[in-house]
Amino acid sequence: MPSASESSDAKVADVRDRLAQAYAASAAPSAAAAAKLASQNKLYVRDRIALLVDPGSFVEDGRYANALTPGLPADGVVTGRGSVDGRAVVVIANDPTVKAGSWGARTVEKIVRATEMALREELPVFWFVDSAGARITDQVEMFPGRRGAGRIFHNQVALSGKVPQICCLFGPSAAGGAYIPSFCDLIIMVEGNASMYLGSPRMAEMVVGERVSLEEMGGARMHCTVSGVGDLLATDDAEAIDLAKIYFSYLPSSWQLPSPTYHPEPPTRPLTRHTVPERESVPFDIHEVIDGLVDKDSFFELKPLFAPEIVIGLAHMHGQSVGIVANNSAVKGGVLFSDSADKASRFIWLCDAFSIPLIYLADVPGFMIGSGVERGGIIRHGAKMVAAVASATVPQLCVVVRKAYGAGLYAMGGPGFSPDATIALPTARIAVMGPEAAVNAVYANKIAEIEDPTERAEFIDQMRREYETDVDLERLAADLVVDQVIEAEDLREELAKRLAYAARRDRHFAVKRRDIPPV
Repeated sequence: MPSASESSDAKVADVRDRLAQAYAASAAPSAAAAAKLASQNKLYVRDRIALLVDPGSFVEDGRYANALTPGLPADGVVTGRGSVDGRAVVVIANDPTVKAGSWGARTVEKIVRATEMALREELPVFWFVDSAGARITDQVEMFPGRRGAGRIFHNQVALSGKVPQICCLFGPSAAGGAYIPSFCDLIIMVEGNASMYLGSPRMAEMVVGERVSLEEMGGARMHCTVSGVGDLLATDDAEAIDLAKIYFSYLPSSWQLPSPTYHPEPPTRPLTRHTVPERESVPFDIHEVIDGLVDKDSFFELKPLFAPEIVIGLAHMHGQSVGIVANNSAVKGGVLFSDSADKASRFIWLCDAFSIPLIYLADVPGFMIGSGVERGGIIRHGAKMVAAVASATVPQLCVVVRKAYGAGLYAMGGPGFSPDATIALPTARIAVMGPEAAVNAVYANKIAEIEDPTERAEFIDQMRREYETDVDLERLAADLVVDQVIEAEDLREELAKRLAYAARRDRHFAVKRRDIPPV
């Protein structure tokens, strides 16, 4: 048997040495890079991944990308498979210590391959974004071609509705790269570090003469409160990853699989007939109703800082995932605006894509009116929400908590949209408009003709009583507008039973190539 020295090969030893060096270069940041991360309250890319995946589950691809070029370990992106709570996922994570996480040719190729893998195996994708965008020096190689950066977006669109795509935005997502988060189902932004923008403040000043800060242009809080692009605001990297994992726990791994189920728990505080104020003019926080319907501490609200007049989120009801869409009268009276409609529409599409039943809690005076909102396209935005409700094929239950007026009834899954049931609390009212507005609309001229104030008030009161008789809840039930009238304390069990039966429903909507949505 030859000795070790006789069987060894210097070339192999050299390869081993160089590979070991390349491996080590991407295993940990340099001292300078580590100090910069610490100053920004950021975690190293591999530490981020370790917080996400189950211990020992991560299998990396393309670790030696661009190994022949010094200073570009893994070419600035870590990709591979792992498991989250035992479920297989794809991870795509920028390394901001390598050229600020910018994209080179091999960066893009790694990301394209990872998305192709997700498509091929129908695996959820976790995007950890922290990137300055494209390397201009590599633009010919990574930008325009068939396997250039555009292919990433193409694959993201193909993945949409097929598997969950969850984005944690830890730093910048600049220029075209900003579209990666926007194609995801959920965007979690770390306050103080995360940003999204097509053009930087410097570019804005140069091109359009606007002086603006980075936070004003595309900061995390701005996107989570004003633009609505961001869904959740996190304080640091660890919280962002934790939120991502919680969100994932409500969703199936793909559109063809069921959502995970959990041990049922009673609600935090059961509903009573006193939870909902009987007078529709008295505002209250709809979260009280939600907490009384769903399993304890299971409501996971999305976009809480954006358009808060409508509340959306995922929850468990008897251990099963459900989606909640609810008007909040405590904010702007629960009136629907363009932003409200956009917020609800996308959530309805999400739930429909992943077979999550929808529960609508209606307490809505209708859509906002006035020249400002009309110029802003509220009809177009409202039509989008109505279209989302109409085309959803998952089980849908409409609960009329109090008022459901005008097109607000339609937007909240009312009877005309074939919900599996329309359920009303005794406090419910369904009408084209409220009594005050209706009387004023119909009898405005008559009211103006009555000079005596007492007589005028009596006439208005009489007309209101007649109007209220016309839309009386018992009459609506007798005419089969509502399927059930129930006290609040019985609502949770009623919904649970109906959802169980509705699980058998046909998911077909219409035969056509596709919708032309009012966007």
